[in-house]
Amino acid sequence: MEPVHAVLHAIRVFYDHLADVDLRPLAIGLGLQVLKTVCTSRAWRNTIAAAYPDQKVRWRSIYAAYLSGVGVNAVLPARGGDVVRLYLTHRAVPTASYTTLTSTYLVMSIFDTTMSLAIFGYALTLGVLPSIHSLPHLPSFDFSWLFGHRTVSSLVIVLLIVGLTALAVWIHWRIADFRERVGQAFRVLRPRTRYLRRVAFWQACDWALRFAVIWFFLGAFHVPQTVRNVLLVQVTQSLATLAPVTPGGIGTEQAFIVYVFGGTVAKTALLAFSVGMRISLTVVNATLGFIAIFLTLRTLRFRRHVDAVDPRARPPA
Repeated sequence: MEPVHAVLHAIRVFYDHLADVDLRPLAIGLGLQVLKTVCTSRAWRNTIAAAYPDQKVRWRSIYAAYLSGVGVNAVLPARGGDVVRLYLTHRAVPTASYTTLTSTYLVMSIFDTTMSLAIFGYALTLGVLPSIHSLPHLPSFDFSWLFGHRTVSSLVIVLLIVGLTALAVWIHWRIADFRERVGQAFRVLRPRTRYLRRVAFWQACDWALRFAVIWFFLGAFHVPQTVRNVLLVQVTQSLATLAPVTPGGIGTEQAFIVYVFGGTVAKTALLAFSVGMRISLTVVNATLGFIAIFLTLRTLRFRRHVDAVDPRARPPA
């Protein structure tokens, strides 16, 4: 229960500082967050369009699917919104296979992984990242209980190995079809100029806006606005997304940010900023996401809609 208490404490700190929030940079940050989703969806739409050049892939439909996934991920853990995103995208491009659509995530990860590694490399030069031995002792870290119970953690590792083995066997029996569909998602890489112009450019805009959002939120919560602080916040957010056990990574992100800043900023100010930013973005993402679901499906009952249309059309878990 310690992680839960730590999260509740962080939320109380945020509410205690609510009256001190500067609303102008907060509003600018939220507006940039919406613009950021536009850039990411453009990159994803162009990747899908390159995979299916004979199909009409409308950005409006892909944007709605993307927003829906972001909205569901904001309120549900374990990336459940990705299933919603894939289903709505398949609905917009009926001839697309789920294997190809899922593989487009790999294409998108090329640029994102490069940027993340560059930022992690910068953090390593500062020596601010927690070691593997210190993870179980971070307050509100979601896996602290798991690290403390080796029998359960061993069971989880065994289940992961079994799952990966089963996946490898499945791929082996369907290797030709699987390879073709995965390769289809990577068509946008050829020629390279097309990838740079139609995917990497929009992802670069996404990352620039990501940094800008953090900059304005730092100002809203009166945390020093420096390039170093922006990059450190981005590191903590990236670390939190690696362990999506809680909605939006709340709890994990707060544990990391206190550790990474190492006392250079007051803990209460950091918690107020981190929780305030996470709650604000969650509200915006969830609102936009569920509006997109409603406008697309004319209902918010996603599972019931899938069953009513065609039980066989369910996206993969």
